[in-house]
Amino acid sequence: MRVVTTFAAALTMGCDVVWAESISMKTAIKITCFIRYEIDPYQREAFKEYAENWGPIIPRCGGHLVGYFLPYEGTNNVAWGLIGFDSLASYESYRQKLKIDPEARKNIETAVAKRIILREERTFVEVVDGTFNVAAAPGETK
Repeated sequence: MRVVTTFAAALTMGCDVVWAESISMKTAIKITCFIRYEIDPYQREAFKEYAENWGPIIPRCGGHLVGYFLPYEGTNNVAWGLIGFDSLASYESYRQKLKIDPEARKNIETAVAKRIILREERTFVEVVDGTFNVAAAPGETK
């Protein structure tokens, strides 16, 4: 069993958001779909609602929702979503389920109608063994 923790929090160092718990997985997360959104900064709250709506949808369709992240400081028009999968085949199955899920379709239609998302990019990443969630050795912390 692989344990997935705060990959996204590690990427957003400096934010006030820090998860203190690990998320135990039933299946190993081998890849993470890292979605970069260019959003309308004047519709931050609408994007937040869009992201919150995915909370029950993504797990129901087969993805492991690591989290959505809004701009906190600095650039105000870039947000991220991270969703884990055990394989690209699992991702493809998830995408097919999204297409027929009424709540997923409604969420996408609302985002398009409101023009919340200006651009969306997907990248698939994997953890480099020995580099993720590594605690400092005793005596190394200050």
